[in-house]
Amino acid sequence: MLLLSTNPIQPWNSAVPTLSLLHHCKTFNDIKQIHARLITTGFIKNPNLTQKIILSFSSSPYSPLIHFARFLLLSQHNLILNPETRFDPFLFNLVIKSVFAGNFEPKEGLFIFSFMLENGVYVDKYSFSLVLKACSRSGFLKEGMQIHGLLKKLDFGSELYLQNCLISLYVKCGCVEFARQVFDRMPKRDSVSFNAMIDGYVKAGFLSLARELFDCMPIKEKNLISWNSMIGGYTQSEDELDKAWELFEVMPKRDMVTWNLMIHGLVKCKQMEVAHDLFNRMPKRDVITWATMIDGYAKIGTLDIARNLFDQAPGKDIVVCNAMMAGYVQNGNFLEALKFFHDVLQMNYLFPDRITLSLVLSAIAQLGQVDEGIAVHSYIQAIGITIDGSLAVALIDMYSKCGSIDSAIQVFESLEWKDVDHWNAMIGGLAVHGLGELAFELFMEMHKLLLKPDDITFIGLLNACGHAGLVKEGKMCFELMRRVHQLEPKLQHYGCMVDILSRAGYLKEAKIFIDEMPIEPNDIIWRHCLVLVLSMEI
Repeated sequence: MLLLSTNPIQPWNSAVPTLSLLHHCKTFNDIKQIHARLITTGFIKNPNLTQKIILSFSSSPYSPLIHFARFLLLSQHNLILNPETRFDPFLFNLVIKSVFAGNFEPKEGLFIFSFMLENGVYVDKYSFSLVLKACSRSGFLKEGMQIHGLLKKLDFGSELYLQNCLISLYVKCGCVEFARQVFDRMPKRDSVSFNAMIDGYVKAGFLSLARELFDCMPIKEKNLISWNSMIGGYTQSEDELDKAWELFEVMPKRDMVTWNLMIHGLVKCKQMEVAHDLFNRMPKRDVITWATMIDGYAKIGTLDIARNLFDQAPGKDIVVCNAMMAGYVQNGNFLEALKFFHDVLQMNYLFPDRITLSLVLSAIAQLGQVDEGIAVHSYIQAIGITIDGSLAVALIDMYSKCGSIDSAIQVFESLEWKDVDHWNAMIGGLAVHGLGELAFELFMEMHKLLLKPDDITFIGLLNACGHAGLVKEGKMCFELMRRVHQLEPKLQHYGCMVDILSRAGYLKEAKIFIDEMPIEPNDIIWRHCLVLVLSMEI
């Protein structure tokens, strides 16, 4: 019990024992005891004590304590009935900051800000900067615009720091035109203003506008962030890579980010010789540099050079290891990938992350070694990694491809939250095992849950119908895809429909379907067509 830690020498109604308990609090039960003590002693009405509790709990890493700080803050305000009392925004700002920094709904912080406005609590520049940053991170455009409107009515609304927060808000919410309006109306701008606007244009794909702003930016305001933003934008496209080179060569100073951006751009465009030359010129390298080079060589199939680089890399971390393992998987060297995973496990200073585990499960799926898959699954559970997201998809796929569909279903059903990728993996797994009816039932369940399928869902579903001979259901799925979900069928979907009709013996219908396709058939569909023609002649 928490209260056993209090000092028995102090009287019950002393504030000292309550304060001494604060650093012991972690759980909701601890909070309930503190709350009960505050009520029974009457200290709930003592602003000095409650403020100390709010100060202590607001900086806590434990969610229940932050919730209680918020509760105390609002209840303290309601207990003071003097309308002339002017509340200092410090405690409110502290609680707002803790809410935004913790794992809470961002709107909880906005609620406290609204409470301040509605109840006459003074809001200062820091209050506004906190809520604007929160709106930026969470994409709350409507709320951010309302705060912008309020700022216009206040004396400090045109301050540089807050104007920069507004630019960041509109850029993060994808409204670069609004950001530019704020930028153009600013009486004064600094490097943060220019960099935020340039970054917004780059991310929106408006490189010419970004360059225009970069070129007219005062020299004293240009810094590494400005240069790196432009280089990063140009390296996204092979057509613009020359412009990135031009900036790289003339910039007054470079940092690790600059070098890595250029190498990433060259690797992306498969210019590995040039990338390697730049790599050799680097004064210093980090794990991102090594991982990028390993990934680049792996993607063009030169695994020997990739492995040589991996062996040379000093202070290998899991990012570099993942790049090497991904190279093995991408190039079909599944046994090497599995062996590499076991080598990683032997390195005491390295700990596989979710990417490592997804990669090894992908390799095991291709090898069909279910015992290895079970061992990896047990390892994941032993180290306490939550099975969700892409890792859950990899597990479902592994069990399906290794012939253990029951285990795949168990993983699927154990998930607390499923997105479309999990449903796709399960439908695809059922398709591989010829369980078309189950796959169709799963799709109908997905439909009832109002979860929007994508084109991969329908590839798995049509494959399942083809393997199970479900012609009627296959046709229904194809029409649902087009008419209900407004998804344009791709060549794979048309190929699946041809396969469904062919397997069921509807050869003439399949031939008509091919003739009426709006897409030019590929080799696989033409092979189907040749088989159909030969079958019809026989």
